[in-house]
Amino acid sequence: MDSNILWQQYFNSKEVNLKNQLIEKYIELVKIVAGRLYATYGNHLDFDDLVSFGIFGLIDAIDKFDPEKNVKFETYAQIRIRGAIIDQIRNMDWIPRSIRQKAKLIDDAISKLENSSKIESITDNMIAEETGMTVREIQNVMQQTSAYHVVSLEEKLIDATEENSLADLKSELPEERLINAEVKELLIKGIKELPDKEKQVITLYYYEELTYKEIGAILGVSESRVSQLHSKAISRIKYQLL
Repeated sequence: MDSNILWQQYFNSKEVNLKNQLIEKYIELVKIVAGRLYATYGNHLDFDDLVSFGIFGLIDAIDKFDPEKNVKFETYAQIRIRGAIIDQIRNMDWIPRSIRQKAKLIDDAISKLENSSKIESITDNMIAEETGMTVREIQNVMQQTSAYHVVSLEEKLIDATEENSLADLKSELPEERLINAEVKELLIKGIKELPDKEKQVITLYYYEELTYKEIGAILGVSESRVSQLHSKAISRIKYQLL
């Protein structure tokens, strides 16, 4: 059935079987969004779990979508789907308290080393000496917390998008402006003000969609160092959005 006809029939009747047809029609959109997020959260969750979370977002999008507002359903739905997945991931809170405590020690050690020695490239060995942890422990903590930092940032961006943009789609008009202009400006400003290596990591990770291993090979540093740079960059950017 033609999409426009299907939507029109659903809006007029709200029949469950028509809603199910819309869900089936756009399920691939859920898989696309879940696939992108799986690259980040795959160490903690199954792809099927992400799809399940995303389906709730799709259903919510179908329920709340208004065709009279000048925005494509696919654009609107992706925000709802992504938001639903991030929300579920946040609620799962998979990082043990002991790991969070170690991550705090590592962050404090990095800050101390940066402020005291002005060393551009802080090594895992330096952090190990400062914290009393082994290099393996540090690398393990970095790997476990890297996805958490991404969740935290994406959650804030989604919250800003939901609050500032989806509340009145008519005022935003083009789908390119679904993310509030002020949030975009702050995010761009935050990225521009990052130190060069952190800026490179953010660019390669989010825009080029490279893995830590691939980024490490390009920058000539270890995966744990990439994770470290990523975490520091996310913290700086989040501060710009507070």
